[in-house]
Amino acid sequence: MPQSHGRFIWYELMTTDMEAARAFYADVLGWRARDASIPGSAYQILTAEDSPVAGLMSLPAEASRAGVPPHWIGYVGVDDVDAAALRVKALGGMVHVPPTDVADISRFSIIADPQGTTLALIKWRKSGETPLAPLTAPGRVGWHELLAANWEKALAFYTALFGWQKAEAQEGAMGTYQQFSAAGETSGGMFTKPPTLPYPFWLYYFNVTDVEAAAQRVEAGGGEILYGPMEVPGGSLIVHCTDPQGAIFALLDRRVRKPVGYYVPGYPDLRK
Repeated sequence: MPQSHGRFIWYELMTTDMEAARAFYADVLGWRARDASIPGSAYQILTAEDSPVAGLMSLPAEASRAGVPPHWIGYVGVDDVDAAALRVKALGGMVHVPPTDVADISRFSIIADPQGTTLALIKWRKSGETPLAPLTAPGRVGWHELLAANWEKALAFYTALFGWQKAEAQEGAMGTYQQFSAAGETSGGMFTKPPTLPYPFWLYYFNVTDVEAAAQRVEAGGGEILYGPMEVPGGSLIVHCTDPQGAIFALLDRRVRKPVGYYVPGYPDLRK
């Protein structure tokens, strides 16, 4: 089994309308859904080719009252959730949800890095609970991108927490785009966000075979195209979007099967 420590191994969409979100992503990405609710908590597992991709749940009421919008969150595997949560605090981050058990499925914690970007820690209770899929697998997350307040400080934090390493770097009009590797695999990049973005966040790219057609389905389903389609270094095509409830996500055309590179300026002002 591939090493999971330091790797993204699960994703969740927290939304204000589960059924509408389920229908939207089913149309855009071809996902199916199966119920995995527990008493008092509605939960659906989204699947691609019958394999689990992500979870779907309602945005907690307390988060909604605090002004947190619908959003995607990534879960990074760790060997010890409790130890990792303590390490987060020692490194200047915050623990929003302390280490918590979910039945006999997992132990998790919701954290924020020192710049306020939210992420989750997880350890499955059962070995191989969700097998790691290749980054090129259809319908899966194929790239993880951090739009940081300061990418160098962010990378230092995640290196100390997860053991991430620097990979290839590219220079562009907006500065450095630094790719990172986890467990020997380059799976994402980070850069310092433009000033038009009011806060740093993680952006998750879902693999599609025709990004232009997928972008049309986004708009037809009530979503919005924020940026693209655009070719990035390496030949991949990308689109940045929001779903009808406002959660930001991205599409990655995997026909060329090359990594994401630096995107060019032009991201809209999300404060509007």
